[in-house]
Formats: sequence, structure tokens, C-alpha cells
Amino acid sequence: MSCDGAGTAAAWLRVAEVVREHRDELVMLDREIGDGDHGENLRRGFDMVADRLTSAEDDTPRAVLRLVASTLISTVGGAAGPLYGTALLRAGNAIGDRPVLDAAAVAAALTAAVEGVVARGRAEPGDKTMVDALQPAASAAVAASERGATIAEVLAEASAAADAGAHATVPLIARKGRASYLGERSAGHLDPGARSTALILASLAASAASWRPAGQAEGTDQGGPTGPSIAPGEDA
Repeated sequence: MSCDGAGTAAAWLRVAEVVREHRDELVMLDREIGDGDHGENLRRGFDMVADRLTSAEDDTPRAVLRLVASTLISTVGGAAGPLYGTALLRAGNAIGDRPVLDAAAVAAALTAAVEGVVARGRAEPGDKTMVDALQPAASAAVAASERGATIAEVLAEASAAADAGAHATVPLIARKGRASYLGERSAGHLDPGARSTALILASLAASAASWRPAGQAEGTDQGGPTGPSIAPGEDA
């Protein structure tokens, strides 16, 4: 598998499985400081993503991201659908119509994604939102890409940064979204949007660990970093 359209589609099919596996955890997190529907909304949206990807013809990575984005926008209620959809549309625009992704393209995609979320949700780092996971992930990806890291290494470092950023939301007082209505009582809880962002990036990193670098022929894998694995109930 490589980081072409088919590989990108396979990676998002795995994301759909991970969201399904962590549905109850996300519901629980959202019940603590929100309305409790984040896990179910994402599960429903990604189930539809999986249905559409399974029946779609092979296309470019950008086309795959646009399909995922449009599906989430049309099926995920609340703020999550538009925010994830905007992130993926911006990411798709950043990578253009190239047939195979490389490390720089992935870093550019993550940077565009966080810019889209900030523009759409008007949230900043420290507001206790998904930005607190996505912003450090994009920064880590850019730094890794500029060091000459592989696409798998870029996503692995982005995943680790997203996970750290998500857990750093626990002591924060929410300044955006329904959690902000709780004021100081929102502190002490993991933000569900930041958690789902970290889960998605961990899943993408795990898929990328098996991708061949651009230009490397099948059957000539040279080994590489092992991406994070995710099991139900485990941290990403």
C-alpha cells in the first residue's frame, strides 16, 4: 500500500472503525461537559463515510478527502461535522491533484486543516477545543517534514503531539462551545473534540506506518517506524 488515492481511502476506512470502537468513550466525555452526542454523531457520520468509500472508484487523495468532508458535513450534527468537513476540504485543497502524497504534502494538509478549523470555529489554542490537538499536530508535522522525515514519521509525530495536546485540555476552562457554559466547572475534563482529533490522527499514523514512500516499488519495503496502535479504551 502506498499513499495514493487507494491508500488514503483505506486509511479513512480504518478511521471509521476507530471512531466506532471509541464511540462510547466519546459519548461519555461529551456528557461530562457537553450534550453527549459527539461520539454518536461521529459514529453515524463515519459509518456513512465507510459506505461511500467502499463503493467509490479509485481516485486521488484529494478526491478522497473531499468525499469524507462532504459526507461528514451532511451527516454529522452539531459543530463537529462542519468543523471536520472544513478541515478536510482545506487539507484537500492544500495537496492539490497530486496522485501520491509525500511528507511535505501531509504537513501542508495539516496546516491548512487547522487554519480551516480556526477560521470556521473562531477558536484559538487554549480554548479547550479540537484546535488544542490539531494545532500542535500541524506544527509537529511541519517540523518533521522540514527535517526530511518520511510521511510515516511525520504522521507519527503529529499523532503524538495531538495526543499530548488533547490531554493538556483537562485543566483548561472552556472558552468555546457548549462546555463554555460551565465556566470553571469545565476544568478537569478531557475535551471530546480534542480527543476525537487525536484518535483520528493516531489511526492515520498507524495506517501510514505501512505505506511505501513515494517512488518506491511494491515489494521493496525498507522498514520504517511503527505507528501507534489503538485499542478500544486505550489512549491514542
